[in-house]
Amino acid sequence: MREGYTGSDFRADLLAGLVVGVVALPLSMALSLAVGAPAERGLYTAIIGGFVVAVTGGSRFQVSGPTAAFIVILAPIVQQHGLAGLLVAGFLAGAILVAMGVLRFGRLIEFIPHPVTTGFTAGIAVVIGTLQLKDVFGLTLTHAPESYVGKLVAFWHARGTLQWPELAVALATLALLLLFPRVTRRLPAPLLAIGTVTIATIAISRHVPGFHVRTIPPIPRLPPHPELPWGEHLGWAAVRSILPSAFAIAVLGAIESLLSAVIADGVTGSRHDPDGELIGQGFGNMITPFFGGIPATGALARTATNIRAGGRSPVAAIVHSAFVLLAILVAAPLLGYVPMASLAALLLLVAWNMSEAKHFEHILAVAPKSDVAVLLACFLLTVFFDMVIAVSAGIVLAALLFMRRMAELTETRLFSGGEVHLEKVLPAGVVLYEIAGPLFFGAATRAIRALEITGTVRVVIIHLGRVPAIDATGLVALESALRKLKDDQAHVILSGPLPEPRRVFDKANLEEDGDVTITPDIHAAIQEAERWVAQHRVEPEDASASPSNSRLRITTSNEP
Repeated sequence: MREGYTGSDFRADLLAGLVVGVVALPLSMALSLAVGAPAERGLYTAIIGGFVVAVTGGSRFQVSGPTAAFIVILAPIVQQHGLAGLLVAGFLAGAILVAMGVLRFGRLIEFIPHPVTTGFTAGIAVVIGTLQLKDVFGLTLTHAPESYVGKLVAFWHARGTLQWPELAVALATLALLLLFPRVTRRLPAPLLAIGTVTIATIAISRHVPGFHVRTIPPIPRLPPHPELPWGEHLGWAAVRSILPSAFAIAVLGAIESLLSAVIADGVTGSRHDPDGELIGQGFGNMITPFFGGIPATGALARTATNIRAGGRSPVAAIVHSAFVLLAILVAAPLLGYVPMASLAALLLLVAWNMSEAKHFEHILAVAPKSDVAVLLACFLLTVFFDMVIAVSAGIVLAALLFMRRMAELTETRLFSGGEVHLEKVLPAGVVLYEIAGPLFFGAATRAIRALEITGTVRVVIIHLGRVPAIDATGLVALESALRKLKDDQAHVILSGPLPEPRRVFDKANLEEDGDVTITPDIHAAIQEAERWVAQHRVEPEDASASPSNSRLRITTSNEP
């Protein structure tokens, strides 16, 4: 509004909102049914969640609602705790998202490695696609296992219940979903494909005996209305068991929303507020359960549709919510004719687009082996266990590999009096040890362990001018080395520490006992070494001892 919102802007948002609403209508129903909730619950999410996030979020192009990525988390909650448990999980996830935004966690999305997000996204896509096989083939299951392998086994055992009409409807819908975008992009393919197949199914079922397909359960012609999300039989023990799932919803919602906002920024040249977006998503998920809606997050497909349709502000997302509300009030009875197989086909296409198979293959082909390992680990853990384990393990594995790489970048070098690299010759009994790279827990022990002296070495200069940072582990390793050098009666000079390590040294009072001196640069360190040697002159045990044969052992690897 501060930039100036004109009538042409509103007309553009109105048209874009209507287009996104048409796309969101079948998707919201399909996603709600996929998690085991009534179809209208997904519509309520698009109405309330879409509106609240648009008003309070940090991205002007983001369109929020139920998404496919949530299926693998929400479906087990419905199986274990019912719809009330799902609504409570959404409320708790919203509170966590608000806390993440207040604590300014929005920028942390930049620290999640790309192989982690690609791996678990592809894994979620595989799980979603597998779950649609039941409705695509019209299978009748005797039981619904929770594990991925258990579902595959159950589908195989139910293969005898395959319904050819259901499969024909699914294939026809999938074919039209792929065909219509090549013919025209003015009207959304999901509306055309599902609408065409629904009309054809009604006509065939009336004229062909025995042709019958399952349709969406009847949707009440009622707008979302206030209700308490928790049920009468949902006790504190159940809420405690739901909390880990709520955390998973919050984490996945944050990742998906911020990734969608980043992509929208790249397309439009705008800039979103990541912390504001988290707070908006949190408010949306806290309010939506009180109107019967399931968890929501930023939806990349709907956001991209909004941008392509010309959306200019959050008004487009508000119009999208209003359109879905109008559809419930006007056309709810008609929605009950949509075949379940058509919605399953739509989710199959969503899963395929979500998997980004070509990008997955590209990473496998060109990425370093460590990144490939992270990618495959996240993918397999998502498919065979769950997304929380996959993301947690992926981030930990990626962090460990990163620390190993950083440790390998930390180098050590030894200079003695005969080195040609020095501008000034070191006095007898003085050696210079240089460390280059961060002295943190991944590299500190390895770097400091390499420093061992005996015999005639009287002064050790440790040059830290190329050490940008030091953590607690690095400080402890350094202090341990200083104590050992003190026991060997060697004086230590820390040369040229940068501001951050210097602050750490000052807090640790390294110069307190006089055995350690800190100098601003290497030249001052050599002068200090000359002064100290002159004041503490000691006759060498071996007259032939010289800097070139000073007994000092240095190693930079596991081998001596």
